[in-house]
Amino acid sequence: MSVKHPIIAITGSSGAGTSTVMQSFQHIFRREGLKAQIVEGDSFHRYDRLSMRAEMKAQEEIGNLNFSHFGPEANLLAELEQLFVDYGSSGSGKVRKYLHDAGEAEPWKQEPGTFTPWQDIPDATDLMFYEGLHGAWAGEGINIAKQVDLCVGVVPIINLEWIQKLHRDQKMRGYSQEAVTDTILRRMPDYVSHLCPQFGRTHVNFQRVPIVDTSNPFIARDIPTADESMVVIRFANPKGIDFQYLLSMLHGSMLTRPNTLVVPGGKMGLAMQMIFTPMVLRLMDLKRRA
Repeated sequence: MSVKHPIIAITGSSGAGTSTVMQSFQHIFRREGLKAQIVEGDSFHRYDRLSMRAEMKAQEEIGNLNFSHFGPEANLLAELEQLFVDYGSSGSGKVRKYLHDAGEAEPWKQEPGTFTPWQDIPDATDLMFYEGLHGAWAGEGINIAKQVDLCVGVVPIINLEWIQKLHRDQKMRGYSQEAVTDTILRRMPDYVSHLCPQFGRTHVNFQRVPIVDTSNPFIARDIPTADESMVVIRFANPKGIDFQYLLSMLHGSMLTRPNTLVVPGGKMGLAMQMIFTPMVLRLMDLKRRA
């Protein structure tokens, strides 16, 4: 953690909706005139797309059927921790991008599924913003969570998470349902061992809960809409949170525990703006005083 160079991390599974949270923070950064260094978790995968396929095949041949991006072996977690340490101490570090598709790869004249070269972080950024799988990871002598000033978990209930992943990978990436299901099953041990523990280290968790039937996510034709959902917001430390103000401004919201606010799904974006804007401004105030 660093007063002069704060780090915000969004952590959640593939298909969990971390990109939506990222957009809310980008609105805050733009509105407050803050220059954020964006770090994508995918850029700290150990293997590019073709190499990952080859490594998965090699792991299967030796009996490991659960090798996945969720686990530490497929990621550069020591390097990610070092980036956070370097940025926190001096505002510096090296980052790169993972090129997901042809549109992202074209400006770089590279193939999709590859990494750009490592580059130095530009001078005079106000804060670092990470979005990916391992923003609150800890283990094996590595403690990424310890370096983060504000960590947010995005954790829809598991059936909804699967529905979102099935729809995204089938419609946007052209995968078959069987291929997506195989991916979900392969990742499950790492999900339990390496993703779930992170949500006990976050400062705030957002969990979207559908209020329609999602009993069988593999036959769901549509992703439940925001109006068909509620969002459970859990604060690790509720001290300083003005719950009365949030309840008065977020129509239909309620407190279910002293540290847990529930809001209608359609209010999720507004709730994020209202909760995180004061937190970001507090970090910036401490930065200026330092």
